[in-house]
Amino acid sequence: MRVFLTVLDSFGIGALPDAKDFGDEGSNTLKACYESGKLNILNMQKLGLFNIHGVNFGERVLSPIGSYARLKEKSKGKDTTVGHWEIAGVTSSHSLPTYPNGFPRSVIEEFERATGKKTLCNKPYSGTEVIKDFGAEHLKTGDLIVYTSADSVFQIAAHEQVVSVEELYNYCKIARKILVGEHGVGRVIARPFIGDEKSGFIRTANRKDFSILPPKDTLLDLLKDGGKDVLGVGKIYDIFGGKGLTESFKTKNNEDGINRFNQLIDRDFDGLCFVNLVDFDMVYGHRNDVLGYVNALNYFDLKLGEMMPKFRRGDLLIITADHGCDPSTPSTDHSRESVPMLVYGKGVKAGVDLGERESFCDIAKTIADIFEISNDLQGQSFKREILL
Repeated sequence: MRVFLTVLDSFGIGALPDAKDFGDEGSNTLKACYESGKLNILNMQKLGLFNIHGVNFGERVLSPIGSYARLKEKSKGKDTTVGHWEIAGVTSSHSLPTYPNGFPRSVIEEFERATGKKTLCNKPYSGTEVIKDFGAEHLKTGDLIVYTSADSVFQIAAHEQVVSVEELYNYCKIARKILVGEHGVGRVIARPFIGDEKSGFIRTANRKDFSILPPKDTLLDLLKDGGKDVLGVGKIYDIFGGKGLTESFKTKNNEDGINRFNQLIDRDFDGLCFVNLVDFDMVYGHRNDVLGYVNALNYFDLKLGEMMPKFRRGDLLIITADHGCDPSTPSTDHSRESVPMLVYGKGVKAGVDLGERESFCDIAKTIADIFEISNDLQGQSFKREILL
């Protein structure tokens, strides 16, 4: 049995009822892309994307080839870490801390003492703008650029010729040990860059996330302990701190991640292949690039059409998301949205409307049920509704 669980990072389909509490009332990532007039995702349409409850735009198909649902987020958050935890069967009762005014001086001083390095910035900042504004000073002083965003993140930027990538990762590990308890941010992120003041600074592909660990065992741990293969593609290793994985594949971008996904369809394994495609969020959503987001969706959908015939009988494909990031709003932050779930396989019933479900956890509960793994994961299984 092979399950391919694919997260289109930030592909929301409309504001949750409590979106106003998060400043996200009216957000709808899918609708923003649809209204561009450039969206061409025929394969996801055939699976039932526009048939999902509450999606009141786009063309519904009479006979979807997949099963489909709208998933609400039960956790109190809208970030990557908590979203993936919930997909893996664990909810969070509180939002992870954010720092709209920068980190407390006590946190910065402890970090500086532990690393022996001074810091610059300590404000919420765009990742591309912060190196533009502080890159030259960093080159002169060697001080680390520390910044945050609207997400629960502690980000450290450094030039690769001033601070080696491995050294930057070590600084992140130090920060991760400091940032616990009330300051337990979701992710500490290494943001290496290159370039100079004259030609400009650019970030490299050597980003690395150091996530806070889930509060309890997830689906990944249960599958691994049950002797199953658990393959992580893209950010999955970083998000779960490597916990619960038997093998991991780092990727540079969506194209690389999709290629790896495609290769793994041809591989024999027994268990879960968990894929994160981050460019939707990192490259397009956070930069309010509607057309870029649309083109990324179109590319994924094209490749999806090439991959679907390769799935074997017994394989299960689940496509979902971890939160929204509406690229058409003034905000560059994640948005508190419901997410789609599309389920496909040669042994999966076609056209089953699984409705509006109360938690992303239903995915984990179903996968555990399919593999007959004893568990206390949250959520409701839909195994009986979808399998032939």
